[in-house]
Amino acid sequence: MSRGAHLLKTLALAAATAGLTIAPAAADEPGTIKGRVVWAGSTVPTPKVLVEKGKATKDLEVCGVDGPIVSQELQIDPETKGVAGALVYLVKPTGSNPAAVEALMKAHPKAVLDQKNCEFIPYIQGIYKDQPLVIKSSDPVNHNVRYNGFSNASMNQMLGVGGSMEVKLEAERRPLMVACDIHPWMKAYIAVFDHPYFAVTGEDGSFELKGVPAGAQNLVVWQEKAGWINEGKAKGAPVTVKAGAATDVGEIKLQPNQVK
Repeated sequence: MSRGAHLLKTLALAAATAGLTIAPAAADEPGTIKGRVVWAGSTVPTPKVLVEKGKATKDLEVCGVDGPIVSQELQIDPETKGVAGALVYLVKPTGSNPAAVEALMKAHPKAVLDQKNCEFIPYIQGIYKDQPLVIKSSDPVNHNVRYNGFSNASMNQMLGVGGSMEVKLEAERRPLMVACDIHPWMKAYIAVFDHPYFAVTGEDGSFELKGVPAGAQNLVVWQEKAGWINEGKAKGAPVTVKAGAATDVGEIKLQPNQVK
């Protein structure tokens, strides 16, 4: 066999082998949805200072002791214009992926809402309905925890120094606002889902929903000051999730005129 013929045979064998080892994703293999929520305005608004350092109207030895307490209602990174703290999720997802639920529950068997320096931490979070929510206080002062549920019973509970309690929540139609009436600037949001396909945007506005069943889905983006900012509002914007791959929905823009 000539050298050229041997080379052609080798290349053909390599191509055939590659074809055998690189199989297309199965139609039912879950995929990922990713994208960014960005501010569409030409200028970035300055966050409002709720409590200046050392000037709290209640428990000033604790509240804002490390610095001012700043509003997190609209969190925009000046450099990337990414919108942090937006909630991204699927509405009535088609299909199911038990492995995604299992992975979520293994990584975070319980969700936590803390109170530290008279702020709720985290400010916004999504949780799965089977995750118990631990509400605690890391502060040496009293707090109370109040929310008005839609599917859940409303609650108004005192939480003493170093106290904690555990609650179980059912899925809700919209995020629950949690407040502390002792310190009226304190609030947070908890969104409770009956599926694991949700995320909160990071500092640069990026998000990623993993383990999403392939096929037609509806994606929602909710931001505190604007509500639903996506096409379709609460019903969601249609997106087709690729099997075994990432589906990039690109930039979802928050327009200044959407902010209330």
